[in-house]
Amino acid sequence: MPPLPVSGGSRGPASPFVRAVREAASRCTLFAPPRPDGARGPAPMPSSPLFPELITIPATALYAACQAALAAYAGHRWPMLLSVPARPVLVPPGVLPSGGEPRVLVQLPVREEPEVVERLVEAAAALDWPRDRLEIQLLDDSGEAVATLGRSAVLAARARGVNVTHVRRGTRTGSKAGALAHGLAASDAEFVAVFDADFVPAPDFLRRVLPGFSDPAVGMVQARWGHLNRDESLLTRAQAAMLDAHFLVEHPWRAATGRFLNFNGTAGVWRRACIEGAGGWSHDTLTEDLDLSYRAQLAGWRFAYAPAVVVPAELPGDMDALKTQQHRWAKGAIQTARKLLRHVLASGLPRRVRSEAIFHLTANATYPLLLLLATLLVPVLAGAAALPLPWALALHAGLVVAGTLPVAAFLWLGARRAGRGRREAAVDAMAALVLCAGLSWQLSRAVLEGLAGATGEFVRTPKQGLVGAGVRRTPIRPAPGEWLLAAGSLAALTWAASQGMPGAVPFYATLALGLGWVASGARGLSR
Repeated sequence: MPPLPVSGGSRGPASPFVRAVREAASRCTLFAPPRPDGARGPAPMPSSPLFPELITIPATALYAACQAALAAYAGHRWPMLLSVPARPVLVPPGVLPSGGEPRVLVQLPVREEPEVVERLVEAAAALDWPRDRLEIQLLDDSGEAVATLGRSAVLAARARGVNVTHVRRGTRTGSKAGALAHGLAASDAEFVAVFDADFVPAPDFLRRVLPGFSDPAVGMVQARWGHLNRDESLLTRAQAAMLDAHFLVEHPWRAATGRFLNFNGTAGVWRRACIEGAGGWSHDTLTEDLDLSYRAQLAGWRFAYAPAVVVPAELPGDMDALKTQQHRWAKGAIQTARKLLRHVLASGLPRRVRSEAIFHLTANATYPLLLLLATLLVPVLAGAAALPLPWALALHAGLVVAGTLPVAAFLWLGARRAGRGRREAAVDAMAALVLCAGLSWQLSRAVLEGLAGATGEFVRTPKQGLVGAGVRRTPIRPAPGEWLLAAGSLAALTWAASQGMPGAVPFYATLALGLGWVASGARGLSR
C-alpha cells in the first residue's frame, strides 16, 4: 500500500480540515515535535508554490477513497489466510468399480501449438480408462501447416487402438469456446475433461477426479495446476507463486466455505448435464471458463476442488507471453462481471457468496486504482499537513498491515504449501509483488477494454515446449507505456526523498522496479 502523506517543507494555505487536524495534534503534547521557539505543537507551515489547496483537497479525498478500496481488496485475503487448514482434502480419494466407468470425452483445444501438440496427444492417449468408454478430440483450429503435426500425433495414437479424432471445423468463430461447443455436439459422453495444449495429465487423472462426481449435484471438479518450468527464471518463479496462492489458498477456502469456485479453463472435468443446463459454452467474453462457471452455479450446480490431483503445465517463459495471458484474463473477468454480477447480486444466495463474487470478478480493478493512487500521491504529499512522527509511524504501520501484508502473506503461504522453503517462498512472493506492480499498466488497459463492451480477439498464450532444453529467446516488443510510468515513478521517488518524505520511497521504488522489469522483458536469474 502507498504511504499516508507525512511531509516537511513548504505548504499551501490550510483548509478547515487541515487546521482541525493541526489543532488536535497540538493538544497532544506527548507526541508533538519540538519547535525552535520552545513551544509545543506543530510549527506554522509556510505556503507551498507547487500545488494549491484547490488541487490538494480533492486529490486527498480521491486518494483516501482509492486507499480504502485497495485496503478492502487486500483485506479480504485475511479470512483465506486464517481459516483453511494447510492441506485440505476437498475431494476424498475414491475408487470407481471396474466395469462401471462412465463414458468420458477428453477435449484438447489447440491453435498454432506446434511445440506441444504431440506431447498433449500422447498424454491424453495414455489416460487409464477403458478404451470403449474414452473418446479424445483434438480440436485443432491451427493453420494447415501446423495441423499436420496434430494429424500425425492423432494417427499414431489411433494405431495403438485409442479412440482419438482430429477435429477441423473450418472456422475459428468463437475461438476456444466455439471449438469446445463444436466438439461437444459430436459426442454423447456423460463427462467432459478439458486440457489446454501445454498441460500434461498423469495416466491416473480420471481415476482420481471422477469419484468427485459421486454427488449428483456436483457439476465440475477442478484439479490443481503444477509447473513444469517453475525454476526456469525469476519470472516463472513469480508466476508460480501467484498461481500457487490461487490454487492452494484461495480455491480451498472457497470450496470449504461454500463460495463460488471457477473452472480454470483446463485440468478439470465437467458433467455434460451441467454444461448444457447452464446454457453451454459462450464466446461473448474472453474468459469462457469463468463465464460458464458462474452461470452453472447460479443455476444451482455445485463445484468441487481436488487439490491433491496436480496437472503440470508450462508457465509463460517470456514477458510478452505473460502480458498476453494476463491481459486476456483481466479483460475477460471484467466482461464476466458486466455480464453476470447483477444476476449474482439479485439472487437469493447468501451474502458471503455474493460479496466474494464481487471481489473475485472485479479484482483486476486494483490495477487502475494503483496507478491512480501513484498519480495522486504527489499533490497529496505536497499539500499535506505534517503529523507528529509517532502518529505517522503508527498510521504507516496500519496501512502496511491493511494493504500490503495480507497480499504478501497470501503469496508466501501459497508458495510454502507448494513445498518451497521459507527463504525461497519469501523471494518468490517478493518477486510476485514487484511483477504485479509492473503489470499495472497492461492490466489497467485490459480493465478499461473490458468495461468498454467489445469482446475483442482471443489471443492465445505462446508456448515454448522446451522444458529441460533451454529457453527460446524471442524479440521483445516495445513497451513505451511501462517505460514512461517507470520514469515517472523514479522521478516521484527522487522528489519525495528530496522533500524529506521517506514513507513514499518504497511505494514508488516498487512501481519503478516492476514497470522497468516488465518494460525490459527481463526473465531474471532462476536462483
